[in-house]
Amino acid sequence: MNSPLDPVVNVGLIGFGLSGRYFHAPFLATNPHFKLSKVVTRNTTSVHDFDPNIAVVGSAEALLADSEIDLVFICTPNDLHFPYAKAALEAGKHVVIEKPFTNTTAEADILIALAAEKGLTITAYQNRRWDSDFLTIQTLLRENKLGDIVEYEAHFDRFRPEVAKGTWKEVASAGAGNLYNLGPHLIDQALVLFGAPKSVTATIKIIRPDGETDDYFDIQMNYADKRVILKASLMVFQNDLRYIIHGSKGSFFKSGLDVQEETLRKNALPTTEDWGSEPEKLWGTLYTEAGAEIIPSQAGHYAPFYENVYQAIVNKVPLEVTPQQARNTTRVMELALESSQSGKTVAFG
Repeated sequence: MNSPLDPVVNVGLIGFGLSGRYFHAPFLATNPHFKLSKVVTRNTTSVHDFDPNIAVVGSAEALLADSEIDLVFICTPNDLHFPYAKAALEAGKHVVIEKPFTNTTAEADILIALAAEKGLTITAYQNRRWDSDFLTIQTLLRENKLGDIVEYEAHFDRFRPEVAKGTWKEVASAGAGNLYNLGPHLIDQALVLFGAPKSVTATIKIIRPDGETDDYFDIQMNYADKRVILKASLMVFQNDLRYIIHGSKGSFFKSGLDVQEETLRKNALPTTEDWGSEPEKLWGTLYTEAGAEIIPSQAGHYAPFYENVYQAIVNKVPLEVTPQQARNTTRVMELALESSQSGKTVAFG
């Protein structure tokens, strides 16, 4: 519960699709530090089905003109992240941008500088830092269960053999495609674990008939002492594999996707009992000289992201997802595209 001295941060969402409705709204509604006040969308019914007290406005300009709004979430197609975030900062609002932070590092640099100039908080929604499997992997590494990591492989595969109609993600446009959709998740996790690489080598391509934008990527983030492989394809029928990690003491294999998205899509709220707990069939296996050991997965929970944003705005605590980290994720994607187009390894910088 809030104390009488805890200010409430008024929030506006630009967009109320999958991101706004099923990821952000439930966590904002169940955190007493926030009040979800306004949403920009054409789908008024969806908003009022969730909460009839939320006001719906027809444009981002109308939302940003509201002096009562403190924090804006940008939940739009990727090509609109930069202009809406810039406009929100210029209007004096704190900003959370859906991943990817921006499509280019030049855009990221502009936003970072503008936020710093105005003393505002800006971050990217890298929610999968709080996935069950990734929290479990961080614990294994922190406890040195695998020793020195020599190879890390992460997958985010799906089976969608036909190009989807009616979605901006599969139309040739800036920020569309699998790299900009799923790449930020895998890249951000790798950067959290291992920091910036020395170089990037990548293959990015269209493998489905009639595809307009990339649906396959294989990115290698190259380090002096390890190999990091990040893969995502929309043509993997058996797509349970998530992580293979090899170290000097053992290996860890993990399949299955964090259950939070599936649970949120069923209209459950994150206050539900046993939120984010994985079924035992999804737990990973650690292989060492002692044998095979099933590792219980930690419960995933995206709520700490929102609480951290609140504390950064109100009490100036450091952001968990810093703007520079978000920029680095975009930079890796840029370099991956350059590498794929040139057929060469490119230095990180």
